[in-house]
Amino acid sequence: MIKMIKPIVNISKVIEPYNTVIVGFNGVLSEGNGVKSEAVEALIQMKRAGRHIVLLSNTALRVSSLINGLHENKLPVAVFDAVVTAGEILHYKFKARQGEFAAIGSNYYKIGDARDKGVFAGLDYQPAEDISRADFIYMDAAAKQSDVIEDYLPTLEHAAGMGIPLVCAGNDTSSYKDGEICLAPGAVAEQYAVLGGKIITVGKPDAKIIAYALDGIPDVRKENVLIIGDNIATDIKGANLLGVSSALISKGVHVNFLGEGYIPDVAKTRELATNFDAYPDFVISNLRW
Repeated sequence: MIKMIKPIVNISKVIEPYNTVIVGFNGVLSEGNGVKSEAVEALIQMKRAGRHIVLLSNTALRVSSLINGLHENKLPVAVFDAVVTAGEILHYKFKARQGEFAAIGSNYYKIGDARDKGVFAGLDYQPAEDISRADFIYMDAAAKQSDVIEDYLPTLEHAAGMGIPLVCAGNDTSSYKDGEICLAPGAVAEQYAVLGGKIITVGKPDAKIIAYALDGIPDVRKENVLIIGDNIATDIKGANLLGVSSALISKGVHVNFLGEGYIPDVAKTRELATNFDAYPDFVISNLRW
């Protein structure tokens, strides 16, 4: 049976059954140029109403860096019971060297954004200036908001020919920043897979990552968990895989398809959900109380 998608204007109208709320960062709390004030107010009201709130982001930032950024934007970090990032999880996966990371090597060639986000801090990994000396390639963000996949093709083709894996922080194929839809590492990973390369990604929609984010919350029951995110392929798909409820932000990464209406377009939302085989319970234009 196909899930009914209910359009809502205020999260307060549907929050009653949920005592634990997982929120994304990009597209939910931020558009890349500061935090959304009505989303912050919604968090404060949810906390006052006794909800546990978890911030789970596919960002490559370590938790400490993300929290510093929240402080700088005057977001009350105390509303969160836990903060989890793909970058933090990836750091510990690199450190543990287990599973897919057991034989990954120690020399990485970074593509995209050159800024250091601390994923390799304190670990025995070295950046390679020449890709021919790399054991794997690593990406955590695009170099510029205007980047397109073709910018990365020569490097990806070279790496695929070498037979080395690509490690990505996050699975998002696009992100919403400063009102624009921008390339994200997941799209580069998809292209690398098409070229025959091995990819290793960490983040939503992996249900194990979401379950990990809930580890510290007492007495969690799936029927009482709500995930709020702007990406149907990661946030909503992850909720479906874990078997919990979800709300899609329509004025986020899918805004060009779903439109900018205050009341979301349910027909468009269902079409998007069908395309990705990922179905939210609710759709709301922006997180507001």
